Amino acid sequence: MASKKMKNLPPQPPSPAKKLKPARWDPRDGLGVYIEHPESYPPDLVVEYDDDFVLVSDQYPKASVHLLLLPRDPTMANTHPLKALSEDPAFLQAVRERVAKIKPMVANELRRQFGQYSASDKPYQDAYEALMSSPDPPTEETRAALPQGRDWLKEVFAGVHTHPSMNHLHVHIFTRDMHSPCMKVKKHYLSFNTSFLVQLDEFPLEEDSERFHAGEWPSLPMYCWRCGMNFQNRFKALKEHLEEEFEGWKRE
Repeated sequence: MASKKMKNLPPQPPSPAKKLKPARWDPRDGLGVYIEHPESYPPDLVVEYDDDFVLVSDQYPKASVHLLLLPRDPTMANTHPLKALSEDPAFLQAVRERVAKIKPMVANELRRQFGQYSASDKPYQDAYEALMSSPDPPTEETRAALPQGRDWLKEVFAGVHTHPSMNHLHVHIFTRDMHSPCMKVKKHYLSFNTSFLVQLDEFPLEEDSERFHAGEWPSLPMYCWRCGMNFQNRFKALKEHLEEEFEGWKRE
């Protein structure tokens, strides 16, 4: 049988090259940019940095002053905070030393914001105003002679969350007042006022410590950090109460 002739078909266009889908960015990796390029951000965001740590302002603060301390070493940055702070004594010591330097900065910021309202800080405020009004410039000696005033340092806390919301290790350094428009839901409050927060002075944890397991913390009742009143699950009522407590706290 004679073979059939193939019809002359038009040439087919080349198949388009398959485009690779860009890797999906995880919002939980958002702190990584500060670790890699801290110099790219303004000082109101990146407060300070060096080869070991970056100190940033929390973009969703849960208190009047709320900072995050980020280690830059990739191994530490990608290790769970409870593990890193419990199993590496050198790292724990480095974090403690850095936090000890940062806490007075935070205390000074509290004084700057609220010192004028505080009864216990009035001796300091009056003496400081007199010093600044003097025709002679202040010296280290005259500044050191100022009354102590209110102990703002005791209002500053540091710790990590049992289950952090961000992937890179970060230590929360925050003020006690819990006063912020970003404090919007029950979990926000409980995450800083229950065992979900492991304070820095609790480390190192024992290997079998129950602190590794926060338990059913979202279902816990909410207690006012200042007066201890139990608000159960009534966050709106707690929020209104915290406004009153904030006014009383800053006037102490």
